[in-house]
Amino acid sequence: MPEVLAYACDDTRTTFHRTRISLREPGPGEIHFEVKYAGICHSDIHTARGEWGPAKYPLIPGHEIAGIVAKVGQGVTKYEVGDKVGVGCMVNSCGTCQMCRADLEQFCEGDPAGLSGTLWTYGDDADGNPTAGGYAQGFTVSEDFACRIPDEIPFEAAAPLLCAGITTYSPLKRWGAGPGKRVAVVGMGGLGHMGVQIAAALGAEVAVISHGRSKEEDAKRFGATEFYATSEAEPYADLPAGFDIILCTVGADNLDYGSLIDLLRPMGAFVDVGLPEKQPLIPLMPLLRGNRAAAGSMIGGIAETQEMLDFCAAHGIAPQVEVISGEEITEAYNRVVDSKVRYRYVIDTSTF
Repeated sequence: MPEVLAYACDDTRTTFHRTRISLREPGPGEIHFEVKYAGICHSDIHTARGEWGPAKYPLIPGHEIAGIVAKVGQGVTKYEVGDKVGVGCMVNSCGTCQMCRADLEQFCEGDPAGLSGTLWTYGDDADGNPTAGGYAQGFTVSEDFACRIPDEIPFEAAAPLLCAGITTYSPLKRWGAGPGKRVAVVGMGGLGHMGVQIAAALGAEVAVISHGRSKEEDAKRFGATEFYATSEAEPYADLPAGFDIILCTVGADNLDYGSLIDLLRPMGAFVDVGLPEKQPLIPLMPLLRGNRAAAGSMIGGIAETQEMLDFCAAHGIAPQVEVISGEEITEAYNRVVDSKVRYRYVIDTSTF
């Protein structure tokens, strides 16, 4: 079994330290790859700090992973040693249920834990033991749950696409962002700056709704043509209504959902991909008076994730990242919570 260096935390204080873990050799249909870069997602922080429920420690998070194939198991046909690959939120599914057959593995209705372990990149294995995520120098996974990273995408910026990229691409595609459509992206963080780029590349007219104006220049560089700050007096009064899609990427507990939904045209869709710690109440009247929809979205299947990577490669889209060392993870968590990163931290595992 290969041993690799990793970074783990031991409790909700999320103070990370170097450790060493053993990974299984790739079995039939599996690949083992050397992790080169791992993104820090706010979901990692929520999980590690017990904000979405109790976590099992020691915890090695990480579900935005990019690396190079080092070994292949028997029967592998999709990848060879030396290929660039990425892994996102999923590492397994039953493969036979209706959702899996529809390339929607993220909604697997089967029992993957009874097959070869957890559905998610870090969770519990079939024996109830915590599994290691991407804050490590290696990862073993089924070839069916790895995606090919195109050479056109800067390798150090590829990892966040496996979560932030697909999280915004999937709902924008589903709800028809494209030429002739107006899209508003709420929030200009790790998710929001990807949503702006993708919506613009799809051909939509893009606006950003943010708390302040500190990121206005960035938003327009990423493809937005309008920018509105909710911190200003009567923040929603000056916003032009008539958006076809509002993509909400923030997880703030005090968001004015009713006023945002009122900015939609009739038949428009308010789509949430941010998850506040406290479950919000969404008023119904703004939905009823315009036949509007309120929807949620959670990542995408493997086929759609590969589609997103190819789309980003074709359109020159990549996250804006700050590359950090393993020793900087603890401080990076605090800076993400304080919105002090532009726009995604990526860990260089060669620093472990």
